[in-house]
Amino acid sequence: MRISEAIAACREPEELASTLADEIGEFFHFDHLYLTVFKENSREIEYLVWGKGSLPFPDLPIEELPMWQAMASGEPQHTADWDTEERFPQFKEWAQKMRLGSGVRVPLTTPHRRLGVFGISRDTVNPFSEEDICFLQLVGRVVAFALDDGLNLRRAQSAQACLQTQNERLQLLLNLTNRITSNLHLRELLRAVAANIREVMQCDAVAVSLLDSASGTSRLYVLDFPQGKGLIKEERVLTIAGAAKRALETLKPAVVNQADRSELPAEIYDQLVAEGLKSSCLFPLMNRGRALGILSIARTTEAPFAPCDVEFLTQAAGQIAIAIENALAYHEISELKDKLAQEKLYLEEEIRGEMNFENIVGNSPTLKHVLELVETVALNDSTVLLLGETGTGKELIARAIHDRSRRKDRSFVKMNCAAIPTGLLESELFGHEKGAFTGAIAQKIGRLELADQGTLFLDEVGDIPIEIQPKLLRALQEREFERLGSTHTRKVNVRLVAATNRDLEEMIAQREFRSDLYYRLNVFPIRIPPLRERKEDIPLLVSYFVQKFAKQMQKKIEGISPAVMKGLTAWEWPGNIRELENFIERAVILTRSRSLEAPLAELRRSNAQEPAVTMRGSGKEDIAQIVKETLRVLKGNKTAGGGRAQKQREEIVRALGESKGRVGGADGAAARMGINRTTLLSRMKKFGIDPGQYA
Repeated sequence: MRISEAIAACREPEELASTLADEIGEFFHFDHLYLTVFKENSREIEYLVWGKGSLPFPDLPIEELPMWQAMASGEPQHTADWDTEERFPQFKEWAQKMRLGSGVRVPLTTPHRRLGVFGISRDTVNPFSEEDICFLQLVGRVVAFALDDGLNLRRAQSAQACLQTQNERLQLLLNLTNRITSNLHLRELLRAVAANIREVMQCDAVAVSLLDSASGTSRLYVLDFPQGKGLIKEERVLTIAGAAKRALETLKPAVVNQADRSELPAEIYDQLVAEGLKSSCLFPLMNRGRALGILSIARTTEAPFAPCDVEFLTQAAGQIAIAIENALAYHEISELKDKLAQEKLYLEEEIRGEMNFENIVGNSPTLKHVLELVETVALNDSTVLLLGETGTGKELIARAIHDRSRRKDRSFVKMNCAAIPTGLLESELFGHEKGAFTGAIAQKIGRLELADQGTLFLDEVGDIPIEIQPKLLRALQEREFERLGSTHTRKVNVRLVAATNRDLEEMIAQREFRSDLYYRLNVFPIRIPPLRERKEDIPLLVSYFVQKFAKQMQKKIEGISPAVMKGLTAWEWPGNIRELENFIERAVILTRSRSLEAPLAELRRSNAQEPAVTMRGSGKEDIAQIVKETLRVLKGNKTAGGGRAQKQREEIVRALGESKGRVGGADGAAARMGINRTTLLSRMKKFGIDPGQYA
């Protein structure tokens, strides 16, 4: 009874054997005690534990061992003296070598099964009595029931653990399915999935790499390694070799049981070793015959991945591939949707801001030459550089090139580089990701991406900051770029038309513009003549603008007097067509009769202080006065305005000296004088002032 109670309190076989040795030792002497349990319906030993005097296990077939004979017969076996024992000749040699004397093997049986053998031995020849053997049989039955209870408990615990593992894995598959339908943000989705797999599979690191078919590499998109040292970072570009290549080629999992350089990515091999990762398993992420990426499971131990684990993870990899496919498709659709929405808004703005030019107005030889060049270059995709003063109609020429090109059915996207602050210019041109910088609360598609398959018109290209020019050059040459805050390279097919009123060659000499970008832009230059070089087009332009603004203002203006037309034609128009258009609009506003009333005195007041004269198109004295004043201006008569002109020149020289030759900008001469940059440039040209002399 005491032995039964002591054994019942034991939970592990080692504890049971030790307790049994202590209890039996109080009844008779022995030197060795062991318990052997065989696997059910098998000759394979499940475990062997020593309660006292452990000995090395003999290297013999199981059939030659006395314990197996006792197990097979179900009866106790007694050896009085191993020197005279004849039943086990091979074991006898081992027993003599171990200097064993006497021994007893008692089978451990229950009404349901035979479990194993309980044996004791003495180093001296001292046979066990029949009474001892009967006592040991009784002890064997108690031990058998205790072992059977322990085995049943372990089986129940193992079954429960197996059931729990199975439930966890089923829950993982269920979570994957739920996340596929509820979360389409790829990185968040994969991070949650990776953490879940790491916990369920009891591994140390889980990574998902996405393939880039264009470059033949993969990108470490998500890494879940909470106990790592931080040596391996997401977004690393990895070559596809070794186990990864084998997994993608065979479409089967690839197991790596040790850190082998030939099996792991060369770029992060040293980091993997430093992190202590040893065994790993790689699963191809396939969906609809398309390879999307690789799922990698890693451990810091060399414990191999069980076949059931590999089989389950193969199923999970299929679910993950579906999730990636759905998220990528959603992302692509969202981008296309955003792009279409941006294009729609942009085109609506373009329609609202359209200048209503149906055709380019004019028939002068210089304009016809420009249009011939437009016809020549339009059908090609070559870059065009439009040169000319401000207000000469460079955007209109750019539109004409687009309308006559093969891209006429796609977007014409324009961007004034001088009108956008320097800090926002790169974002406006290339776009940005959410959170790329302070204030970037949403993703933005840049003008370059909006113009894909169409035409991008960069006005005032000479005002692009020098630090942005290399990125623009790369976009033009390689036809690829990255949004701000993104490492993903995007391909674009854009036809570029650039325009500037600045001397780019002089800017190159002053290191304000890159020469390589200039050569890339200057493929087909077109110089647009200023209005003063095509005076024969002024009457056509005046008539066009008069009809346009009269219709808008619901006025009826039937004609333009010859005197007014002559005065308008005689003016130099430093602001070119833009100045003429604004002047005609003002004239139409002031007109109260059926003939255009043009405030020509405002034009003369720009260079000389003269009494204001408003032409109404009637009276010979007014006409003579206009002609006289016009000739005076054309001949450079300085009798009336000489003093003012000299004062203007001195003021310009002083401002250029203070700004060190800089004309535009917040600290430029134009800002110091409180006038427009184009107005200052016109006056400098008139006085023959070179800003480079004051730099």
